[in-house]
Amino acid sequence: RLNEQLAQLDDGGSVRQTEANKKSVSIEERPQLVDEKGRIGDWEIDTVIGKGHRGALVTIVERITQFTVSTQVVDKTAEVVTADDIIIKPFRSALHTITADNGKEVVYHEQITEALSVPVYFARPYHSWDRGLNENTNGLLRQYWPKSTDFKAITPAQVIPVLE
Repeated sequence: RLNEQLAQLDDGGSVRQTEANKKSVSIEERPQLVDEKGRIGDWEIDTVIGKGHRGALVTIVERITQFTVSTQVVDKTAEVVTADDIIIKPFRSALHTITADNGKEVVYHEQITEALSVPVYFARPYHSWDRGLNENTNGLLRQYWPKSTDFKAITPAQVIPVLE
């Protein structure tokens, strides 16, 4: 692993961007209206990981209404998370932007943008407050499901009442 990281270093000592990262759009390019919370339809996305990476929840929270959509996933690979991000497709008329962290699970953000016709913006690295509502929501979910939880053992029937 260390060798892989060292191989990614450029001459200046910083990590080279991957192809997916080069195509990502920074939160700094997101419309000011999103920061002002001037409309409904700007969402934040993240994952809540189970013990030993056994399953996860994908959480998507609307910034003004705090309406939360969540689904269980077998793991947090980009393929699985991208496919399950389409859970907000029924809310397409209330989608303007999605803001994500820089996790590998959102590497296929262009597919999300294409499927939902909505731009995906990325928080600055190590700036969890760029998606503060989602981080807070995930913290509240942890009250029900601590880090020791195996999400593969949780049923959708157990998730729905918690979100309500």
